[in-house]
Amino acid sequence: MTETEGLDLIGILSSIDETAYVWDIKTGRIDWERNACAVLSISDPEQIATGAGYHALIAAEHLNRRLEAFSRSVGGDRKRGVPYRVQYRLLIGGRRSGKAIRVEDQGRWWPGSDGHPERARGVVRILHDQYLEEQRLLVRNDLDELTGQLNRIRLTEALSTVLSRTERDRQSCAFLMVAVNNLAVINETFGFEVGDETIAEVARRIREKQRGGDIIGRYSSNKFGIVLMDCGAGASRIAAERFMKAVRETTIKTSACQLSATISLGGVIVPDQAHAVQDALNFALRALDLAKSKRSDCFVLYEATAASDNTRARSKKIADNVISAIEERRMRLALQPMIGAKTGKPELYECLLRMERPDGSLVSAGEFVPVAEQLGLSRLIDRRTLELTVDLLVRHPDIVLSLNVSGLTCSDNEWLATLRRLTGGRKELLNRIVVEITETVAIEDIDQSINFVDTLKELGCRVAIDDFGAGYTSFKNLKLLNVDIVKIDGAFVKNLADDTSDQIFIKTMIELAQTFGMETVAEWVGNERTVKHLTDAGITYMQGFYYGMPFDAADFGTAASAVIIPADRPEDA
Repeated sequence: MTETEGLDLIGILSSIDETAYVWDIKTGRIDWERNACAVLSISDPEQIATGAGYHALIAAEHLNRRLEAFSRSVGGDRKRGVPYRVQYRLLIGGRRSGKAIRVEDQGRWWPGSDGHPERARGVVRILHDQYLEEQRLLVRNDLDELTGQLNRIRLTEALSTVLSRTERDRQSCAFLMVAVNNLAVINETFGFEVGDETIAEVARRIREKQRGGDIIGRYSSNKFGIVLMDCGAGASRIAAERFMKAVRETTIKTSACQLSATISLGGVIVPDQAHAVQDALNFALRALDLAKSKRSDCFVLYEATAASDNTRARSKKIADNVISAIEERRMRLALQPMIGAKTGKPELYECLLRMERPDGSLVSAGEFVPVAEQLGLSRLIDRRTLELTVDLLVRHPDIVLSLNVSGLTCSDNEWLATLRRLTGGRKELLNRIVVEITETVAIEDIDQSINFVDTLKELGCRVAIDDFGAGYTSFKNLKLLNVDIVKIDGAFVKNLADDTSDQIFIKTMIELAQTFGMETVAEWVGNERTVKHLTDAGITYMQGFYYGMPFDAADFGTAASAVIIPADRPEDA
């Protein structure tokens, strides 16, 4: 390669607003690349020719950052040096000029015979607003805000990469699912803030006990996923014991008090026991459930059985059918009306998903959605449901639709982006959408659910909490979620006409919702006596077979106009 063909390093550095230096710390002399003054907007090169001169230009509030970077790891590696990376403001016109730039200073320093810094080599880069925003987005998109570890999306992506690598290199790795025990009790006793502090500290302790190259990410509210590289069954047990000991051996200091915590772990060896990401997640979660059933501080490694193999085969078939149905646009909507108690007319319609087989027969959501959720396909299902729902809203300007979303969708920014894209931000569409989240999903990560609800309401949608009463949401959580509609679980409605306790529960729930300014829906309404009890109690909407079976969304108009209140429907309908 000739000199003219060689790399123009100075030109490259200048083009990306970077310069480099070598600092003789003992003498104080700094030798810069010849583009330094241009990059740093310094008129006199003597200003930055010494360490003291350069430090005089660093903002007072940031000077200690750079000094501390050269005081860490005293006596460090003399061969490779000690890495440092620090950001600060540089007052390019002197301390009184008011002109400043933000820079990132990254490099390595090497110790002398006394172990203290003797020389350093580094690169200084100008940090523009666009770069800083890109860095913030990178962190926000990759990391969980509470723990600073990978978020769920990045964790599963990392697991996918590791799976491909292990099969190619014929090496085994372990994937562990970790749960913080009794977190619900901590939340109820001390509040969610203390619960979050506990989660963050558990994550920190586990991270400290990991080997270099191992991966940890937050899977859900109280669960973490850990990828242990080059690890078999025996090594995974040793690692699990190490993690459990790290959490249990000392108390956790929180803003409320000192707390004790324990963890349970379930693990699976990949690719020996799982060749796909969803299999690894599913098997690890099964092993975790078994560990939690044994005692509060336990590790269980997944073991395949004939029954589990049959279940796995069935799940795989369902997954294949779901994916092909989505790709071939064989997902369809059925609608079930919600009747206004005061008007006696359909005022909302719940969207119920149906999967059409290649032969034209239909499969109800209950037969494939639970398995699809376990296998992580609920995002695909929810996005297709959203597409069908918005299309129906566009074609029928007067219809109001309610659609269910899964727990994964509550943390899926892409679903929200799809909602914005499909509606174009038009309020006449968004105002006719009700998004339903189940009670159990809402409380699994209450902070995440609150953010999801708030975002939807800002867009103009209404939000309903579904199956209320089936889980263990407190009235306090109901208020925190700030939903618009409470759908009372059908188990409390089914025998309402004959069960006094159900009547009391329904009345209490309706009065509570009214206090919070929320509307109410009663599901599973099956007969005239139940309608009367609900109407007398002040219910807003009623939904159930009493008002007709769900019908194909393509028939909306004809079927919708035929919905009436049948006085002669059998009591057990």
